Amino acid sequence: MELVKQLLPLAIKRVHPTVLGTKPLSCKGHSAVLCENRILVVKKGSKSDDQIWFLEVDTEYVRQQRKKLGTEVVAWSKGVIGNAEKPIVISGPSGVGKGTLISMLMKEFPSMFGFSVSHTTRAPRNMEKDGVHYHFTDKSVMEKEIKNGKFLEFASVHGNLYGTSVEAVEVVADAGKRCILDIDVQGAKSVRASSLEAIFIFVSPPSMEELEKRLRDRGTETEEQILKRLRNAKAEIEQGTSSNIFDFMLYNDKLEESYEKLKKLLGLDGFVAASPKSAAPKEINLPVDHSVSKIDDKIIISSGLEKETKNLIMLDVSSLKGGAPGRTRGLDFQVIGASLDKLC
Repeated sequence: MELVKQLLPLAIKRVHPTVLGTKPLSCKGHSAVLCENRILVVKKGSKSDDQIWFLEVDTEYVRQQRKKLGTEVVAWSKGVIGNAEKPIVISGPSGVGKGTLISMLMKEFPSMFGFSVSHTTRAPRNMEKDGVHYHFTDKSVMEKEIKNGKFLEFASVHGNLYGTSVEAVEVVADAGKRCILDIDVQGAKSVRASSLEAIFIFVSPPSMEELEKRLRDRGTETEEQILKRLRNAKAEIEQGTSSNIFDFMLYNDKLEESYEKLKKLLGLDGFVAASPKSAAPKEINLPVDHSVSKIDDKIIISSGLEKETKNLIMLDVSSLKGGAPGRTRGLDFQVIGASLDKLC
């Protein structure tokens, strides 16, 4: 809160605002400059992946939360060099085979895609591992984190809470991979309404009779649970096929054919299996002692030590994307000579 109090006079005076988002760790000092509706903060003496942060004071997310909470709001967001590819949202009723399709995709392109691990309040099934299949958590803990804005989407399904945290999606993008979200229709609807730009695919069974057969063949549910899932599946299919949530429909009749169609939808039908890994976000090494100035959409970072003034670092903030409650991406930088003549 002390850092927030120091920074807010750069934009607008707000008395005791509610601070959302993951707060940056303490540092030896900072430089800051106002960039329209957010304050760019450059930390001193921090690791390369923890140097650039934004304090949002009047973004769309802040305005929404301000209206929702009925109080003044500001929000933290970590700045990231470079962009990330659009996540892929895959939805469909239980037993339709979407998990199998995702596993096939991950096996063929292990370095290209990353799986977003959802949270749930249900108990683990046999062989399920925490942090791998799901983040298993208590209902009270998850409800508190939802209230604090840490989830991109959440829904009550079969009596339990399921949800995708913002951090789960961002971690995949931080690794230079394209995030896959395996979520239900309720969750997909929430993601579609959020600020996240994604590709939405609905996987549908060839018939309800085939779906029932697949559910019974799994042998993991009681008769009552199977009937409940079938009722929910009918509603999900109706919503998935009639709404404007999804960009593509994929009918999973024959698995191999459906998988080839999925790859074609994602533009992967011509790729070889050993695809090169997507480039991870670039890192920037800033001098420990520095100052910042602003020229249009360019942030100039110069060393505060005379012996380190040979080069300047220029941050381009003209193409920022995302923001709280996730990362702020789209930053670009280059090292330039000590003269600013070329920028003026």
